[in-house]
Amino acid sequence: MRLLVVDDEQDLCEILRFDLESEGFEVDTASSAEEALGILATGSYDLYLLDVMMDRLSGFDMARQLRDKGDNTPIIFLTARDTHDDQLEGFGVGADDYITKPFAFDTVLARIRAVLRRAEGVKRKPENIKTPSLTKREHLIYQLFTNNPGRYFTREEILHAVWPDDTYVGERSVDVHIARLRKKLGAEGSKILNKSGFGYGMV
Repeated sequence: MRLLVVDDEQDLCEILRFDLESEGFEVDTASSAEEALGILATGSYDLYLLDVMMDRLSGFDMARQLRDKGDNTPIIFLTARDTHDDQLEGFGVGADDYITKPFAFDTVLARIRAVLRRAEGVKRKPENIKTPSLTKREHLIYQLFTNNPGRYFTREEILHAVWPDDTYVGERSVDVHIARLRKKLGAEGSKILNKSGFGYGMV
């Protein structure tokens, strides 16, 4: 498995490279999002580890660019930004996991392996199983729920995660998108619940 670590802290990049290579991974590093995007122009990876707070292009911006280009490679954010809103934004731009600094390496390793297992499971899904066609917003809502099973999000939190830059979208849009998502998911859609006083979540 090939990993790309992107962080402007060079020492952290080297530590992660050494520890991950000791676990059998192939690891490349980049000290900026711009450098990482240049590397990706000539190669591919199985997972990206991205810092958020970098000069010029942030990790969130890089993730948006990758997802907009159709790159579905798993992304794990490693960042000191630890507020609830930061995590919602991270998942909203397409993150598969979000780890706050400081962190223990064994935690990072366990989360990497878990994300890679999920990604591999998607790749191995039999071709005769029909998967629903979701819009970008529906996919972001579904990803938010599946990354946080059992947790309920208010409509405002979902708006912030899925429509972070659109001030004209109202809470009614959340209800409409979730209704469509439930319908497309069929039996799986029944796991999306609306708990009065708490919001929407998935069991």
